[in-house]
Amino acid sequence: MENLQYHHADYDSEEHAEVRTLPRQAALNALRAIREDGDAVIVLDQTCLPEQTAFVRLTSLAEAAQAIRTMQVRGAPLIGATAAYGVALALRAGIPLAEACEVLAATRPTAINLHWALGRMKRALEKSPAATYADGAWREARAIAYEDAEANAAIGRHGLPLLQATPHKPVQVMTHCNAGWLATVAHGTALAPIYAAHAAGIAMHVWVSETRPRNQGLLTAWEMRQAGIPHTLVADNAAGLLLMQAKVDLILVGADRIAANGDVANKIGTYLKALAAQAHAVPFYVAAPVATIDFECPNGMAIPIEERDAAEFGKSASRGDTPVANPAFDVTPAALVSGIVTEQGVLAPKSLADIRR
Repeated sequence: MENLQYHHADYDSEEHAEVRTLPRQAALNALRAIREDGDAVIVLDQTCLPEQTAFVRLTSLAEAAQAIRTMQVRGAPLIGATAAYGVALALRAGIPLAEACEVLAATRPTAINLHWALGRMKRALEKSPAATYADGAWREARAIAYEDAEANAAIGRHGLPLLQATPHKPVQVMTHCNAGWLATVAHGTALAPIYAAHAAGIAMHVWVSETRPRNQGLLTAWEMRQAGIPHTLVADNAAGLLLMQAKVDLILVGADRIAANGDVANKIGTYLKALAAQAHAVPFYVAAPVATIDFECPNGMAIPIEERDAAEFGKSASRGDTPVANPAFDVTPAALVSGIVTEQGVLAPKSLADIRR
């Protein structure tokens, strides 16, 4: 925590001053990926991790949209919470609700939690007098954040038995991208059961995919290191070999959108892991709150896949000499998913319609 920094010089409130002075582990416990700060919102700038721990102070709709678009905040649940606070910031500035939602909805197309949160904000505010919009929006955003933390804690509890039931010790878990507390308001999704198992004293080891091109596996490795959980960072393409060598007991990943039929959109590279897991009879689980399920989306083919800039491949790819395709997500068919761990329990992919009913 020696390099803890703040992007805005005015972020010096007494409420968070303890983060500068506490010992390392206590300081980490005081950190959150998002928190309120008076009339603003403080987010942990994930583009600086793992080299530097820095914060960004969001005070406007434009700043909230920029934080989502540039992946200063990332992870479907955290994007949803940030978008909700973005609406609240917009309404305090007198920006119409419809305009605020339009700006935020355009930032990331694949993560359904973003659109779910905006829809919830609309429904909550459209029933309220215009004079109470600003305060009502802030309360609703706070409720969305609180409920995400509660849902993720429940995901940890429901996912814990999956690790407890694994006969081998230490349990060998493989994950992809980052679905820890950095990607949520608290606890994480795919990492929540891992944290719960670690707290329960279960010996485990986590295989962490680098997750190119943005190398978001480094964020998972950072989380594991801070928590003291044994882990190993591997190249994405090493996953198949590890599965073939029977070095993995189960795979646990997050999700950015789950279709009504159980197809799952997650960070690019997830589908290949699911295929390899099926080939070697390794369980493949997805962890996500119910808010990540898009009941209006019939199947994975209908999920929009975000195409990101070629610059993420590095300078040589961004010069324009060679065409670059950079899809940010892929879709894993429900038939490859052993179960979906939600705050309501571990669900069969084909049974999601029961939740809606």
